[in-house]
Amino acid sequence: MLFFLISCLSVFLLSKSLSLKPLAPWASEMRLLSLWFWKELFSFHVSWLRKSKLSDGLFEIPARMSLKKSTSLQVENVEETEKMCVLDLPELALECILGRLPPSGLRNMAGVCISLRDRCRSDHLWERHMKEKWGRVIGRAAHREWQWHIASRKDLGVLNRTKQKGFVRSLSSFWPLPWIRSKLDNSNKPRSSLPVDSVMSWYLALESGKFWFPAQVYNREHGHVGFMLSCYDAELSYDSRTDTFQARYPPHGRRTVVIEDGVQWDRLRAPPVDTRPHDLHVSDCLHDLHPGDHIEIQWRRNKEFPYGWWYGVVGHLESCDGNENHCHCYYSDIVILEFNQYAPGSRWRQAAISRKDHREEGNEADGFYGGIRKIYCEEEISTWKRLWPTEVLE
Repeated sequence: MLFFLISCLSVFLLSKSLSLKPLAPWASEMRLLSLWFWKELFSFHVSWLRKSKLSDGLFEIPARMSLKKSTSLQVENVEETEKMCVLDLPELALECILGRLPPSGLRNMAGVCISLRDRCRSDHLWERHMKEKWGRVIGRAAHREWQWHIASRKDLGVLNRTKQKGFVRSLSSFWPLPWIRSKLDNSNKPRSSLPVDSVMSWYLALESGKFWFPAQVYNREHGHVGFMLSCYDAELSYDSRTDTFQARYPPHGRRTVVIEDGVQWDRLRAPPVDTRPHDLHVSDCLHDLHPGDHIEIQWRRNKEFPYGWWYGVVGHLESCDGNENHCHCYYSDIVILEFNQYAPGSRWRQAAISRKDHREEGNEADGFYGGIRKIYCEEEISTWKRLWPTEVLE
């Protein structure tokens, strides 16, 4: 500060001394040059003092103004840098958010970054979606089919990698060795593709319709009169455009594979028992059958046909009047099965089976009756009643 005052005082005295005496013309020019020099020197001192710590008192107002500007800029920068990312959320909050996303939302979030990709592909997130959409039509047979599909995909992948390595090694005889090594290293690097054995992969395979899975169809072939109140095994493929299925029934007799389009969700179910279409189901409920019980029984036209499951109820013997107080049908070795969708007098109306040693029974004219399962679930019973034909069958 002292240096600044001395400089200002020297400029003032010099200007006064020059103004007291007349000067020659050349001296007037020197005076102007001297004034310009001291003006530039003064400007230099001002700029130097602004940068030094001594300018705190003299330039208090500009300094405060610049401080306010810098503070506001810093606040804006802090606001920009402190924008919260979804990954900054607590673990439980992030899991709750991802758990509420639909499958399409999880797929979109998986493409954001590596961390979200791994989270959004977690099996526990997709298991809920699998159960909600596919749980009613996916059974143990479909699980086995998917496991076989996974094994075949893995075996095919190993075979392709082996062939690729063998081809690359064959090039080593006439191609540069470093290039060959780089190709081998790249083939061994793990990829970020979706694991084939993940629940998400299974869900997407079902959704795309590329994976055919086994299930059962009520009233096959668009409710053909010959299949009313029955349920047959088929392979199904989902069509996401129409939200329906394509059913492929196995060939039987002289008939080739039968294809049915537009099968609705309410006509499908997962197989209730793990019995293949051509195998006889082992009946474990024969000693628990009472008149009025709801049952399903295997039936096929002849030995070449697969079994279908047909709905019926346990009836009374001819010797019983149907009075519950006097009924002894439960103690008989013969069980009467009734199929009330058929008209009285129809050969399909009733069937009698042995309670003790029931096996496949029947003939080529009336067909063959196989294993029996008792229906305990009210939801299954209501499904059969909903499918009841509008007219009595002959």
